[in-house]
Amino acid sequence: MRLPIAATVAALLLVACSKAPISSEPREDGGLPLDTEVMAYLSEARALHHQANLSEDARDIPGAIAPLERLATAKRPHKGTTIPEVEEVLADTLARLAELRLRSSDLSGAETDVRAGLSHAPEPTYFRGHLFEIAGVIQETRASTLADAGKTSEAEQARARARDLLSQAVSIQEQVLSHTTDTDGGHR
Repeated sequence: MRLPIAATVAALLLVACSKAPISSEPREDGGLPLDTEVMAYLSEARALHHQANLSEDARDIPGAIAPLERLATAKRPHKGTTIPEVEEVLADTLARLAELRLRSSDLSGAETDVRAGLSHAPEPTYFRGHLFEIAGVIQETRASTLADAGKTSEAEQARARARDLLSQAVSIQEQVLSHTTDTDGGHR
């Protein structure tokens, strides 16, 4: 899915660029303000996602995976500091990597990406919910593969895990929606 990362990074860059001069004081959420280093990272993320888009459009899944892997391991701004925008970009990048690996039938790699992505999205956010959704789809795919191989019992176990993970994804997104309606006067 390309839209979330592109929209997120674009919005973050617009917000960052439209702000008054940056202070070194922490924000209310405990993170650092968006500064040149963070903006450079977000711009790099956007460019790497565009590279992945070009490869994906050409049906070159390995070529799409490469720039996203580069981003997942890239130097992060303000090492040792949690910056929500960076964490969201990483969670979304790892979700996209998992989806691409799933398309390549690399279920193990997709699961690894989901686990890594969840470490960047510990709170109920769109990004965490999306990672649970992908984890459910991975199990759904595994169930289908097992069923095709005649492994009925294992397939049913994978289906049950898929149902549980997808239920968790729905629950997380409902929390996000509930929080959104609570904080903006009932409007979404």
